[in-house]
Amino acid sequence: MANGNKEQEHIHVHKREDGTVYEHTHSHSHTHTHTNTKAVLNRLARVIGHLQSIKHMVEDGRDCSEVLIQLSAVKAAINNTGKVILQDHIQHCLVDAVETGDMEAVQELSKAIDSFIK
Repeated sequence: MANGNKEQEHIHVHKREDGTVYEHTHSHSHTHTHTNTKAVLNRLARVIGHLQSIKHMVEDGRDCSEVLIQLSAVKAAINNTGKVILQDHIQHCLVDAVETGDMEAVQELSKAIDSFIK
């Protein structure tokens, strides 16, 4: 997803099975725009608003079961937002990585998925 962080670029040299050697830079902080950035931001804004409502429920002493149900809804919304990000990443970043042989990007995605589904 787009962010304002500075990218740390690293030059990677790859050698394909046919002997072709190529270089490219890869940053650990992707800052390109994705197709679904606006949709993701809208989803996150709704999640933030929902969490604020839940906070008020707790402050007002609402029933714990009501709070838990609302928290469950937020968890589902976060998971669905993660799915949108993942689909976008696969369609854009991962396709580019596979085409250029950037296995580090594939490994990074695998680590991110493992972390997300824990």
